[in-house]
Amino acid sequence: MTAEIGHIALVLAFCVAIAQASLPWIGARRNDGRLMEFGDRAAMGHFLLIAFSFVALTLVFLESDFSVKLAALHSHSEKPLLYKISGVWGNHEGSILLWVLMMAGYGAMVPFLGKSLPTGLKARAIAIQGLLGVGFLAFILFTSNPFERLNPVPIDGNGLNPMLQDPGLAFHPPFLYLGYVGFSLPFSFAVAALLEGRVDAVWAKWLRPWVLIAWSFLTIGIALGSFWAYYELGWGGWWMWDPVENVSFMPWLAGTALLHSILVLGTRHSMANWTVLLAITTFALSLIGTFVVRSGILVSVHAFAVDPERGVFLLLLLGLATGGALTLYALRSHTLRDNAALSATSRDGALVLNNLLLVAATATVFLGTFYPLLIDAANGSKISVGAPYFDLTFAPIMSLLILFMGVGPMLKWRKDTLQRFKRPLIIMCIALTIVAALTYVIGKSVLGALSIGLAAWLALGTIITLGRKARWTWVGLKAQPASTWGFVGAHLGLAIFAAAVTSMTVWAKTDIGTLRTGDSLVIAPYTFTLGEVGGGQRENYQYFGGTVTVTKNGEEVALLGTERRFYPVRNQVTTEAGMHLSFGQTLFASIGEGDPESGFVVQVYKHPFVVWIWLGSLIMALAGFVSLADRRLRLPKRESLSAPANFVPAE
Repeated sequence: MTAEIGHIALVLAFCVAIAQASLPWIGARRNDGRLMEFGDRAAMGHFLLIAFSFVALTLVFLESDFSVKLAALHSHSEKPLLYKISGVWGNHEGSILLWVLMMAGYGAMVPFLGKSLPTGLKARAIAIQGLLGVGFLAFILFTSNPFERLNPVPIDGNGLNPMLQDPGLAFHPPFLYLGYVGFSLPFSFAVAALLEGRVDAVWAKWLRPWVLIAWSFLTIGIALGSFWAYYELGWGGWWMWDPVENVSFMPWLAGTALLHSILVLGTRHSMANWTVLLAITTFALSLIGTFVVRSGILVSVHAFAVDPERGVFLLLLLGLATGGALTLYALRSHTLRDNAALSATSRDGALVLNNLLLVAATATVFLGTFYPLLIDAANGSKISVGAPYFDLTFAPIMSLLILFMGVGPMLKWRKDTLQRFKRPLIIMCIALTIVAALTYVIGKSVLGALSIGLAAWLALGTIITLGRKARWTWVGLKAQPASTWGFVGAHLGLAIFAAAVTSMTVWAKTDIGTLRTGDSLVIAPYTFTLGEVGGGQRENYQYFGGTVTVTKNGEEVALLGTERRFYPVRNQVTTEAGMHLSFGQTLFASIGEGDPESGFVVQVYKHPFVVWIWLGSLIMALAGFVSLADRRLRLPKRESLSAPANFVPAE
């Protein structure tokens, strides 16, 4: 009965979404206040009904109701509680329901937090959000019903994919979706602004916190996924340019550009057209990610195995949402008029360059991800694009971006002169040279020296910018707004991230061998010795593994436990690596196939500063949340909106 109630709630949510998509829109066209206010109630009702349905699906999994096909395929009566819960979204149907729930949740926040917005703009945005809900709810109801019954009913379920039975994967998808779906609000308000023919400072000011929220959650989601891949898949890598990794990275890059362009719009009242286009593009890339994961067109350890028919439906949704918005942009973008010119030697100009480089980086990742598909469709040839391509294309663009990020924030708005920050520039050049030289002496790598020097350049430039803002006084530091600290945290986090990626890329060491008990592998100055091996039964899997003792100069520094796990329900084997995480050298070991007589395949790694990759990412995400505390991001009262807008429809 729980499943039927959940399904009915989804049908009702679909009906409410249709009303949300139509009536506020009609009300905005007719200037009918009652119809526009109905949109507020519809958005909240839409969210509550989907939340009710999601709770019902969660109860199905908790109760191990295997008469529901989804629970039978992705749960098991003996599965730990955490994985029963995460199993709700550890599959196609449940994850798309979580997606729709979050999208409806973002839409329901508009009536509460957007009370001072112009009623017409708010009504149109709520209608667009409802229209997105109609599309995805139709996809769920007609192709991906999570409450479909199963007959005959199995005694036990098939169990969750063993690779997903991990705390990291319990939290990675929700954070990722909060980022993906969060960009639906800028999309809806961009389309609403095109319909009204006006983008002003109020529009930019209201959207900036939501872009920050979506960007911060997406950063956390990508970092959690990277960490999961590092230790769960046993490959000892934090990023492999996997296609599904790429499709989560592209909206992050575009969202970063959107975050900076909306700052220019809110401060200097320029880049209106560009900001609207970025808002549309960022969410379009999120939709592309959803399509890729569920369509089956790309093979990936991260992708859901889904039949092509669902992919066609998603492709239709992607085409309608993105194509419709871009068509509207082509027809109406001329109605958005900037009233401020941009100077190349100004912070505005630096942010424009920032946007261009980020868009170029996004295009590079997009091409590397989808070019093999285009070649396959054109002539059937099978090619792969991997790390060498991205090293040659993406890395130089990001290096150039970091170079300009170090000096751009020092510039004044409107217009500045290079003479004004000549002295800081000289100091930064000297620091870059010294750091690069020392790095080369220690690490014997030109690439490593240049990359670490660039990271130091960005960090020093950020600190100098903060000092100049605060006039190098403690009182000035305390007086800085939250957005300044957010900027400092984000840029320092990126500098830390860049330095850690360089260390991992250039100076990581690995070795592999077939070891019997007592045999060793050496990665100076560490010795990895395989200890006793054995097996047993835990929870819902059997394991076989052992310990690897790590010594340095004869003294034990770590004891790594690594094992292979066999899940009988799924008839699947996974490898669990052993790690010794530290702020300096991270030691990593994984055991493969073998037997006690001939030995086991053991792979060991020494990864310098790899932990700082994820710490740098989390610092960036935290910086985004810190910026939300800035009082300047609060909306003005409704009565102040009667003043002339910064942008007006073209005559």
